[in-house]
Amino acid sequence: MGLKIYNTLTRKKQDFSPLNDNQVTMYVCGVTLYDELHLGHARAAVVFDIIRRYLEYKGYQVIYVTNFTDVDDKMIQRAKELKITVFELAERFIEEYFDQMEKLGVKRATYHPRATEHIKEMIELIEILKNKGIAYCVDGDVFFRVRKFPGYGKLSGQSLKELSAGVRIDVDEKKEEPFDFALWKKAKEGEPSWDSPWGKGRPGWHIECSAMAMKYLGESIDIHGGGKDLIFPHHENEIAQSEASTGKEFAHFWVHNGLVTIDNQKMAKSTGNFITLREALEKYDGEVIRYYLLSAHYRSPLNYTKDSLQEASASMERVYNTLESIDEVTFSIKKEANLHKVYPEIESLYKKFFQSMDDDFNTPSALAAIFELVRKANLILEKPSDKNSKLILYEIAEKIRKMGGILGLFQGKKKKLDEKAKDLIQILIDVRNILRQEKRWDLADTIRERLQKLGIHLKDEKDKTSWRISIT
Repeated sequence: MGLKIYNTLTRKKQDFSPLNDNQVTMYVCGVTLYDELHLGHARAAVVFDIIRRYLEYKGYQVIYVTNFTDVDDKMIQRAKELKITVFELAERFIEEYFDQMEKLGVKRATYHPRATEHIKEMIELIEILKNKGIAYCVDGDVFFRVRKFPGYGKLSGQSLKELSAGVRIDVDEKKEEPFDFALWKKAKEGEPSWDSPWGKGRPGWHIECSAMAMKYLGESIDIHGGGKDLIFPHHENEIAQSEASTGKEFAHFWVHNGLVTIDNQKMAKSTGNFITLREALEKYDGEVIRYYLLSAHYRSPLNYTKDSLQEASASMERVYNTLESIDEVTFSIKKEANLHKVYPEIESLYKKFFQSMDDDFNTPSALAAIFELVRKANLILEKPSDKNSKLILYEIAEKIRKMGGILGLFQGKKKKLDEKAKDLIQILIDVRNILRQEKRWDLADTIRERLQKLGIHLKDEKDKTSWRISIT
């Protein structure tokens, strides 16, 4: 079976083959740099990192682009609140983004373009649309004539009749019709702006991604991705402006990840219903968070509870404990080329892993194959190991690490502490609790932060402070 990917555009799984031999072009809508990342952003990043990794494992050269929106209404407002420039705000959150993505094991994209560095390309694209009569200018603003693009609504399944009834449409008296959308916004006093044929202004949000995708990947790309909340209007508008300008299919596959919820409500900054990625990383290893984000199929919603990451941590620890036990039993076995043997049960689960990944990147099923191998290994470890048992265990560990490597998991070694180190940690916790009782919060926080940098994570409970060591 070859790789099948669910295509939002066709609403079914399709056999995947790239437009250009063994090269895959992939564009994923990135973050708007106005606030801290939350687990919803982390899920999108990890999902498309997995897709990229698996495509590379299958031998494709992946040109992967994910952008930064570094100017928009929310950023302008946030910069005013912080009394800094929009560009300073962007730099702050770009630095944070790369730091946190590294902790999650997310590889850097081939290109990370910024919207403000591609104003020229956006203006050129808008000019093409205007010259075709598909875009129109009103008092410095430029809008896209939705009726001029017959395929509008094909991604989201929304008709113009529904849109006319007021489905998620911004009201603007300048528009010829309410569902037309902005390509260029006239400058307002005190806001960043750029020169254009229509006067000073800045680009609309949708035009950014079309311009940057086409610059780095061409007029037709293999995969365009993002969260399900981007299907309408953002991706619908991207299709309209891109295909109206070129006359070509913009993206062959549209791939969308499900959203992270808290108590079954969408995780979003706008509602205050979110857990920041920074908060999660203060308590858990990036690998634990990565595992949690892969524990549900990428297209399904992922509901976060207070126990979610603890459960993920326990699952990760089970795998690492098993690998550690196998290494202790098999340390004397030399890693020779002729060591590997075919064990049907192991090969069957190994095959299941790849069948799962080929079936629209089904990571829960792929992880289930890994945990079945862990279960088999633990059964063998309960008994005295003969030479054949050791060879089976060695093969299981090799397979787990290979499969885990594709997922970006299980590549480290579990850290250990001796009894003196544990005693020292407890002394520091006791001192910190005294400082907290005396409300000397700065010193108490310093102890927590210094321990965290060493991989020791504290959890303050009602009557005590517990601690745990990073898995890797």
